[in-house]
Amino acid sequence: MADFFDALEQKHIDFISDQKMFFVATAPKNGRISLSPKGLDCFRIISPTEVAYLDYIGSGNETAAHLIDDGRITVMFNSFNRNALILRLYGNGKSHAPSSERFNELMPLFEDGPGIRQIFTIQIDNLQTSCGYGVPIYEGVTERPTMKKSLDKKTEQELQEYFDKKNKISIDGLPTVE
Repeated sequence: MADFFDALEQKHIDFISDQKMFFVATAPKNGRISLSPKGLDCFRIISPTEVAYLDYIGSGNETAAHLIDDGRITVMFNSFNRNALILRLYGNGKSHAPSSERFNELMPLFEDGPGIRQIFTIQIDNLQTSCGYGVPIYEGVTERPTMKKSLDKKTEQELQEYFDKKNKISIDGLPTVE
């Protein structure tokens, strides 16, 4: 049975802090739906109705494009241990570029490093918990070192060139930067 809430409660915050990954879903008004898994220690709770996550340069930048076009976002946390639970955060998101005031305000909450593309904030409209009984139990072994190694090898200029080539336009041709 699903339960809805208007804001994060302590039990939700505790659950989120125990998860090693989450999923982000967005969609433009017209175009493909994006669903991305996120790992690393990049998710923060700002308040009971606002959360943020640090985002790195990647093979695409669909979330940013979709939030400019439509604004809607869903973040899903899923328990992979014995205690089954799914938590979905529904809201509106915004991308904050490294040159923005909001980015500079939030960045002290995260670990700095190469390849940081933006910080997303999400204003939570409501959230839902559901059972998750059909999700298998998995054991998280470790974070993959691949992304950090790849980013560490690139100069700032190489990272900017990659961003310009792969991260400025979505796969549906939408801009990712306002």
